[in-house]
Order: sequence, then C-alpha cells, then structure tokens
Amino acid sequence: MADGSPPAIIRRSPASDGTAARTMLDSSPSLLLLLSVLAAPQGTTGAAERGAGQAVAPADAAASDEAFARGVSLHQAGDLLGAVGAYKEALRLTPGRIEIRSNLGAALSRLGRYDEAVDQYRRALEGAPSNAAVRFNLALALYKGGRIDQAAPEFARVVEHDRSQKAALLLLADCELQMGRDARVVELLSPEEPAMGDDRLFAYLLGTALVRQGDLRHGQALVDRLFRGGESAEAHLLLGAQHLRREEFRYAVPELRRAAELNPDLPTVHSMLGIALMNSGERPAAIPEFQRELAKNPNDFEANLRLGLLLRDEERLDEAMDHIQRAARLRPHHPDVLYGLGRLSLAHDRLEDARKYLEELVRARPDFEGGHVMLTTVYYRLKMKDLGDAERAVVERLRAEHRATEAAAQAPADPAAPDGKPPEVHR
Repeated sequence: MADGSPPAIIRRSPASDGTAARTMLDSSPSLLLLLSVLAAPQGTTGAAERGAGQAVAPADAAASDEAFARGVSLHQAGDLLGAVGAYKEALRLTPGRIEIRSNLGAALSRLGRYDEAVDQYRRALEGAPSNAAVRFNLALALYKGGRIDQAAPEFARVVEHDRSQKAALLLLADCELQMGRDARVVELLSPEEPAMGDDRLFAYLLGTALVRQGDLRHGQALVDRLFRGGESAEAHLLLGAQHLRREEFRYAVPELRRAAELNPDLPTVHSMLGIALMNSGERPAAIPEFQRELAKNPNDFEANLRLGLLLRDEERLDEAMDHIQRAARLRPHHPDVLYGLGRLSLAHDRLEDARKYLEELVRARPDFEGGHVMLTTVYYRLKMKDLGDAERAVVERLRAEHRATEAAAQAPADPAAPDGKPPEVHR
C-alpha cells in the first residue's frame, strides 16, 4: 500500500516493515492450500468405466487391471511418480478407462503438473461428460494452475449439478473474488449464510466481497467470525494466504508466523511463511522455515525450489543443487526450476547444461531479463559470439522497456482520465 496502511478488513497492524526483495515468484499460495478438505481431488467410481466401442483383448484387460492396482497402491503410499508410470501403462493397454485417466490426472495434479492433469481430465470427460467428480477435479487443476477464468465455469457446472457441493461453491466464489466480481460473490453466497455463516472460508469470501461493495458493517461482522472463540491457526493462515496472493508480503509475515506458532504442523504453513520472508527482505530467516516444511514433507515443491535458490545465493552449491533437482523431478519444465538449474549449471561451469536450461527458460519467459542476461554470459563463454550479441540486444531492449514503464508509472495522474474516475486518495 502506498501509504503503509494495512489493506481493508485486516484486524491488526502488521508487525513487519521490511522492504520487498522480489524473487522470480510467478504464483502464490491460494485459498485452496488452507483447508485440506478442499485440497483433495474427488474420487471416481470404483467400477471400470470404458469408452464406448473400444474392444480390449482379455490379456490386455488383465494386464491393465494389474497396472492400475499397482498405480493405486503407489498413489496411496505417496509414490506419485511411480503411480503416474503405472497409470500410463494401464492406459496404454486400455485407453478408454475413465477411472484410470482420472486417477492419472489426480497424481499429476499432486505433482503440480497441472496442465498435464487438465488434459487427462478433459479426455476423461469426453467419455463421461456428466461425471461431476471428474469435472470438479478438472476445475481444481485449473484453479491450482492459476487459470482462474477457466476454472470458474467448470466449478459453476458442478454447482449447477449439485448445489450441496460446498467445496465447489466456495472455490467458485473465490474465483469470482479474484476476478473482481464482488457482486457475483454476494449473489452466490448470501443465500447460504444461514447454513454456512460460521464457516471460516465462507465468512472471509462473503465478508470481503461485501466490504468491497461498501457494506462495511455486514462485511466486517463476517470477517470477525474468523476469530470467534479465540485465535485459530487456520484463520491466520487464511489471511496470510490472501496477502501473499496480493503480493502484500510484509502483511503476510505476521499472520503466517502466528499460524505457525499456533499449529506448527499445519500443512504448507512453513513454506508459505518462507515465501513471505523471502519477499520481505528477510531471506536468511526463510531458510529454516523451508527446512521445517521439508522435515514434514520432503517433496514439497515450493520449499525445495525456494530453499535451493537461497542456498545458491549463499554459495552452498551442492545443497542447492540437491533441492532444485528434487523440485525438477516434480515439475521439470517450471520456469523457476529452469532458472535455478541454469544458475547452478553456470556456477559449476557446465555450460552446455546451462545453455539447455536457459534457452528453455527464455522461450517460456521471453520477457524475463535475468534469464537473457545469464544466457548471454553462457553464449559468450561458449564462444558463440553471434548468439551472445543477439541476447545482449534483447537485454538492452527489455531494460529500455522497463525504464519506459517506470517513467510512465511515475508520471502525475490525470484527474480527467478517460474512465472518468478521480485519482485515488490514500488516507
């Protein structure tokens, strides 16, 4: 906030005044991470749902059943990569089985490979368009992958099919809130207030929408219910996650610290606190938070990735590589993973590896100046002068665009702007 005041409807003044030290963060934890009841994909039926008109040899069907059973066992044991391999083998033999494809989508989603999960769910729905559980999982993968505008209509179809689907209703409302459709949130949730008014996530979503629409008394009363009966770790985590999503990192830190104090075993709390600390100028303090998260869940993607980047900055290169490689096994093409692998490969003088990672990075993030800077260095060290010169020109262009953007942002506001709105006044 330009005037340093806390954002609307947050109860207390934030304790941190650290300045933001931005990482290459391209996403932040969503409300979904708070409530584990909402985080689990819904199961499909246990019966084998096969695509119409697909004849399967008995031997292939038996082998598919065996591979599917193995995948389920590995999935339940937490070996998600093993489960993905088993499900793919089962689908190779019987590509029309919807429950296998849906389970594969669930495993891919757990790994954070949301685009792949979305593809599997959509293919499953081609054979069973009325399967509400698969459609919910599709919406969930879109939501987790940050494709909020696409997730909303899928959640809406689930709610239209069954209004009692609480998780779908709340996630739909959160999508609408993120897109600034406050009136739609009020329309969705107000009829449910008598039955759901004491639900923390419900109270936050409806309360926030009402405050934004100017109904301060009703909205604040709902938000205050988060702390009814005393503090809870979940309530603080909810507020902290909202601050993270808005990139209000210094306001997120005290909320997440309090959540961790109240319940240090709350899923994702230490990882989220580490991200807030990294971006609030408290990078050394973030390291033990990521380590605490990994002590509970060694496969946490965010904790492995961010810890690896921090250890790289401290020249603890072997430790950094171990964590970033763990993150790469989960999401091999994630831009931040490519960035970390590129930096570490360059530090170890593995120039061809660095070139491979950084070229993929700048294809995915053509406007990321840091990736082009590192790739320029790699090309020159590989004696590829023409490519190095071309990358340096890209860097100069991006820097010129950045300077122009900054100059435009610092220009005085025009009171007679085309939208007719008066300039914002901070009090």
